[in-house]
Amino acid sequence: MSKKPFNYWQDHSANYLIMANQFEKRKPMDSPDGHGKKTGDCGDSVEFFLRVNQGILEDICFDIDGCKNTNACANTVIHLAEGETIDEAWNLTPEDVINYLETLPEDSRHCAELSMGAFYLALSSLKNNKPG
Repeated sequence: MSKKPFNYWQDHSANYLIMANQFEKRKPMDSPDGHGKKTGDCGDSVEFFLRVNQGILEDICFDIDGCKNTNACANTVIHLAEGETIDEAWNLTPEDVINYLETLPEDSRHCAELSMGAFYLALSSLKNNKPG
């Protein structure tokens, strides 16, 4: 019995399809409160820009040089983190991203780690740039 070929639009979860094909938050931010950029071994780069208001992540944007899976992961980080406190955002993990997407290919799970790594760098820059 031959294996059924993978159908991108039918075999991915709705969450994955939305996050992989969403581009509204893919833009740089002028004068962000936090910024982090990371390049993975695969060559993809993810860059996050954070704006904070009274300890809440009010606006998050990103830019990538990478694949659709990296786009899906970066969008998922924003989906999970925007509107959360800085402390809550620190608790997010690559596994949260993978679980939300549901159908991120096994060989692309490093995209979730790369996206979270860049996001953690942006969170770290908040402590360095903002008092309290």
